[in-house]
Amino acid sequence: MQSQYEGYFYTPLLWHGSLLGGLKYFELDNNVLKTFNGIIPERLRLGKRVEYFALSNLSQQSQIELIANNVQIQREKITLGELDCILKMNGQLTHLEIVYKFYLYVPDYGKGLGAWIGPNKKDSLIEKLNRLKNHQLPLLHQPECINYLKTKQIEINVIVQRVLFKAQLFLPEALDDVDYEGLNEACIAGRYIHYIFFNKFRDCKFFIPDKYDWLVIPHSNVDWVIYEKAIFNIKEFIDREFSPLVWIKHPNGVIQKYFIIWWS
Repeated sequence: MQSQYEGYFYTPLLWHGSLLGGLKYFELDNNVLKTFNGIIPERLRLGKRVEYFALSNLSQQSQIELIANNVQIQREKITLGELDCILKMNGQLTHLEIVYKFYLYVPDYGKGLGAWIGPNKKDSLIEKLNRLKNHQLPLLHQPECINYLKTKQIEINVIVQRVLFKAQLFLPEALDDVDYEGLNEACIAGRYIHYIFFNKFRDCKFFIPDKYDWLVIPHSNVDWVIYEKAIFNIKEFIDREFSPLVWIKHPNGVIQKYFIIWWS
């Protein structure tokens, strides 16, 4: 879990400044990696696990006071949404939304920000940004949320809104000419390739991490397998229409991360 936490910590922010009509990023000054000190319930989806990592990191910063987190806003027993975090940093109250995503650059899917989609084509960067802008952040201004804030003796007009959005981005094989549209190029974490072309890596060794370990920075101290074993395991994912993340160790010792996709 500490390796997952470190992978989260070292993942860059997806953008700096503002993006898509004013979504403003959140960044800590003098942020120092410390040991993860939380307890995470089992079987949470990866995004929720990342929230625990983020909140643990925030709670260890001397300039930050956590006011509330994972606050469900309800209207007549119907959940309108959830505030990820309300904190005070250097005296400034902030509503913070926490996001961690994996996106592949697919030029045929769109242009600019519209070209980034999830490994299984079930989500996209544009969809997530629009949801942040049109649903998650406006939740703060719902009457039910305003009433909740009053119980914390907080007036809504003193709160700013920020997004802590980290991501790993993956490019197609042999493509470097990318329209980043304001995204942070430091988020490029690897490549992707279609399953039918995977045999080009026959001379390599492989490791297929569990989904939680998609966060982990690749290293050599794992149980590497040869091509025949890897392709057997990868095919099981492909048959379920799921794109696995694979660490590929080349004969020269270089390790790369690849998504192996099933769609075209």
